[in-house]
Amino acid sequence: MNRESVVNLYNRWCLISDKIRFLLVGGFNAAFSYVIFALAFYLMHHQHYQICVALQWIISSVFSFTNQKVFVFCTKGNWLKEYFKCCTTWVVSYICNAIILEIIVRYVTKNVYIGQIISIFMASIVTYLLFKYFAFKHHKK
Repeated sequence: MNRESVVNLYNRWCLISDKIRFLLVGGFNAAFSYVIFALAFYLMHHQHYQICVALQWIISSVFSFTNQKVFVFCTKGNWLKEYFKCCTTWVVSYICNAIILEIIVRYVTKNVYIGQIISIFMASIVTYLLFKYFAFKHHKK
């Protein structure tokens, strides 16, 4: 595949609704994040799940930022400015994730793995809104 074909394919991809792109790319990012969480939780012998959540968010942030910037919001330039806005978004999203997970583990199910799947999904809604209206707001292609 030549460069022109790749550019055309990318441009067509960017014409798809950002909600659809976020679901697809965000689903991949969420799966990647969950694997990090599950692996950390397993390696910590099923203890300290809040530490595992923090590790998950730290490790997956660069991976997620690149995917969101390039494949969801299709922005160009402003890498550092958008990355710092994303960091702010992730702090809010992390806090949402940690609180939701704590509530689910205490009051709904003791299964941390299931609780984290639900937490990631709920935090993803907040993350999408913050990405769309804050982190990548003024730099759409």
